[in-house]
Amino acid sequence: MEANLVIVESPAKAKTIEKFLGKDFSVKSSYGHIRDLSKKNLGIDIEKNYNPQYEIPADKTKIVAELKQSAKRAKMIWLASDEDREGEAIAWHLSEILDLPKDKTHRIVFHEITKNAILEAVKNPRELDMNLVNAQQARRVLDRLVGFELSPVLWKKVKPALSAGRVQSVAVRLIVEKEREINNFKTNTYFKVSALFEVIHAKGNKSELKAELSDRFSTKEKALAFLNKCKTAGFKISDISTKPGKRSPAPPFTTSTLQQEASRKLGFSVAQTMSVAQKLYEAGKITYMRTDSLNLSDLAVGTIKNEIKKEFGDQYLQIRKYKTKIKGAQEAHEAIRPSYINNHEIQGTAAEKKLYELIWKRAIASQMADASFEKTIVTIDISNATEKFLAQGEVLLFDGFLKVYSESTDDEKDDSPKDHLPPLKTSDILTPKNISSVERYEQSPPRYTEASLVKKLEELTIGRPSTYAPIISTIQHRGYVVKEDRPGKDRSFTFLSLEKNSIKEDIKKEYAGAEKSKLFPTDIGMVVNDFLVEHFDNILDYNFTATVEKEFDEIALGNLSWIKMIDKFYKPFHVTVQHTMDNTERSTGEKLLGNDPVSGKPIYVKIGRYGPLVQLGETNNTDKPKFASLLKSQHIETITLKEALDLFRLPREVGEYEGKKVVAAVGKFGPYISHNSKFYSLKKDDSPLTVEIDRAIEIIKEKIEKDKNKIVKKFDNDLSILNGRWGVYICYKKENFKIPKKTNIESLTKEDCLVIIKENNTAGKKNKQKGKEKKAKEKK
Repeated sequence: MEANLVIVESPAKAKTIEKFLGKDFSVKSSYGHIRDLSKKNLGIDIEKNYNPQYEIPADKTKIVAELKQSAKRAKMIWLASDEDREGEAIAWHLSEILDLPKDKTHRIVFHEITKNAILEAVKNPRELDMNLVNAQQARRVLDRLVGFELSPVLWKKVKPALSAGRVQSVAVRLIVEKEREINNFKTNTYFKVSALFEVIHAKGNKSELKAELSDRFSTKEKALAFLNKCKTAGFKISDISTKPGKRSPAPPFTTSTLQQEASRKLGFSVAQTMSVAQKLYEAGKITYMRTDSLNLSDLAVGTIKNEIKKEFGDQYLQIRKYKTKIKGAQEAHEAIRPSYINNHEIQGTAAEKKLYELIWKRAIASQMADASFEKTIVTIDISNATEKFLAQGEVLLFDGFLKVYSESTDDEKDDSPKDHLPPLKTSDILTPKNISSVERYEQSPPRYTEASLVKKLEELTIGRPSTYAPIISTIQHRGYVVKEDRPGKDRSFTFLSLEKNSIKEDIKKEYAGAEKSKLFPTDIGMVVNDFLVEHFDNILDYNFTATVEKEFDEIALGNLSWIKMIDKFYKPFHVTVQHTMDNTERSTGEKLLGNDPVSGKPIYVKIGRYGPLVQLGETNNTDKPKFASLLKSQHIETITLKEALDLFRLPREVGEYEGKKVVAAVGKFGPYISHNSKFYSLKKDDSPLTVEIDRAIEIIKEKIEKDKNKIVKKFDNDLSILNGRWGVYICYKKENFKIPKKTNIESLTKEDCLVIIKENNTAGKKNKQKGKEKKAKEKK
C-alpha cells in the first residue's frame, strides 16, 4: 500500500513537489481536467432542471485507470490542484471520477511551490469548496451554452464554420469599435512654437535655453503673425518656480499587469507570458501566476525588507501595503513574486530568465522608497505679445525605487526626461537664436495592443486572471482579429523658422502612422460583431458581461445558486436564439459603394464564401454579376468605389515573356502572376494592379531558380530528394519525410529512401500518440 498519494494537474508541478515530500508520498499528475462537458448533451432541460453531463475525453481513459489503481493502494489522498476556481473544479472532478472516499481524501492548496508551503499545506488540509466548484461550473456551462447556441446561428445567417463566445465576442466588439473610432477620426493640424535662447551670464559666459510657447496656433497665418511679432520683441525671464516632486513604485504584479508589462518591456504576447510564468511557477521559482491580488505575505515582505537593506541600504526601504481596486479580487491570495527573494537570477531559458528578472525587480521595487525630484519652470515674457514661453527642467535628487525598476506605459506621448537648466535668475534678458513653428497633426486614438486590451478588459471587469490569455488567443485563432504590423505613409508638414530676423518657410515630409503588433479586426470579425450586436445586444453589452462576473463571484462566496443564475440567463436567451434563427435575413456586411460609370450597374462590397469581395451588378437579374476578391490590404469598411473599379481590371495582361502572355490576378490564396500555365505568387510589396513586366519576369526567374535548387535527386515522378527551408528531405507521393542526421545524401538510393519512409511512418504513429498526450497535458 502506498502511504500517501498526491494528485496535481501537471507533470512539471508533480516533479517539483516530489522533491519536498519524503518517500511516504507518491506524486502523480492528472494532466489537467479529466472530465469535460459533453458536447452532445449539456443537460439543459428548460422545464425541469440543469444537470450538466460530463464525459471522460478519449485521451484521458488510460490516465484515469492508472490514478484509480494508485488511489486504491493509497492510505491517504491529497488533491493538490491550483488554488483558483478551475483548480477546485479539477479536484472535484478527480474525487468524483476516481470515487475517492471522503474519509481518506484531503484538499490542500498553496500559492508557491516551496518546501515550507507544501509541508504547511499538508498540515492544514481542508474539504473541497463546492462554492468555488459551482462558480467554475457556472462559467463553463454558461460559456458552452452561448457558444453552442450562437454558433449555428452564425453558420446559417453569416457564414459556415464560424463560432461565438460570451467573453471573446465582447473583446472583438472592443476592437471593432476602436477601429471605427479611428476610421471616423478627423485629423486637424496645429502649429507648435519652440525657441532656442541665448543667456549671457554676469561673467560674460553664455549658455542656451530651450523653451516652448504655452499656446498653439490653429492656422499657419496665426503662426506667421506671431513670428513677425517676435522680430521686434524683447524676451525676459519673469518667473522661476521650483517645486519638489516624487514618484512612487508600482505595486507587485497581478496577472494582468504582468501580461501588460511583459508585452511592453519584453515584447511577449499574452499567451507567451502565461506559458513562461506557468513553467516558473511549476518549477517553484515564483508564486501562483493567476491572481488579481496585490497582497504580499508578511514573510515575503520581511525577506524583501532584508534584501533591500542588504543590497541598497536603509534609506531605500519603505514598507507598503497595497490594496486592489478590482471588485471580487481574492485578497487571501498573493501577488506574483519570486518564491525565494534572495535568488536574483535563475537557471532556465532566455524567456524564463527575462520574465523572472522582471518579477523580481517589480516585487523588490514595490517596497522601496519614493524617487524625489526637483522640478523647475521658467516663464519668459514677450514684450509685444500676451503669449509666454515656458522652459522646464528636472533634477533627480534621490533615485529610490528607480535604482531597480521603472514601470512602462502604453502612452505613446514623449515621456523623456526634462532638460537640465543653466543658472538663471528673474529679469535675465534672453536673445533668441532661433524661433520655429512646426505644423503637427492631432493623433487618432491608439489601437489596442494585447497589453492595452487586457488593461481595458480588467477596467470593465470582463473576464478574470485565468481568462485574459485564452480570450486574446481565441479571437485571433478564429480569424476575427489579427495582430500585425502595418506600414505608415509619408505626409507633408509646414516648417516656419525665424532666424536673424528673417522668416523662412519649408515644406517637409515625415513618415507617420506605422503600427507595430497592433490588433486589427478582420472583415469577417466586423460582420459577425455587427450581427451579434444587432440581434444579441444584451450578450455583447459590457455591463452584462461585467455583471455575470460579479454573479460568479457571488456563487463562489455561497451567496447565489448557480442553477438559478443559469436559469435566469438561459430561458430568455434561448427564445432570442430561436427568434433570430427563424426571422432574420442573412448578413454579409453588404454595402453599396456606387455605380459603375460605364454600365451604370451598382457595385457592392460584402463577405463571400471565400472572403471579402466586390460585386458588379445585381444577383436577381438575368445577367450574372461579376465578382472580384479584395486585396489583403483592402477592407470592407474602407474600400472606395475607385479601388473597387480597379479590381475589375483583373485579370490584367502585364506583357509578354518568352512569347507567352504574363497575366496578374487575385486568387483564393492571394495575388499572383501566371505565365505558360504556371503560377507565381506576388511578394508582399507587389500589387497585381501595378506590377510591371520587368518585375514580373524577375519574380518568374526567382521561382524557376529556386525550384532548380530545390531538387537534389529525382528517382521518378513519385519519389524525390528535395531542399527545403529546414534542410534536405524526401518527398514521396506528395508527402514529406525527414532524413536522419549524418546521412550521406549523395549516396542515398531509391531503396534507401523507401526504408527511411517506412521508419518515418512507424515513428510518426508513435509521435502522433505522444503529441495527443502532450496536448492533453497542456490543455488546462
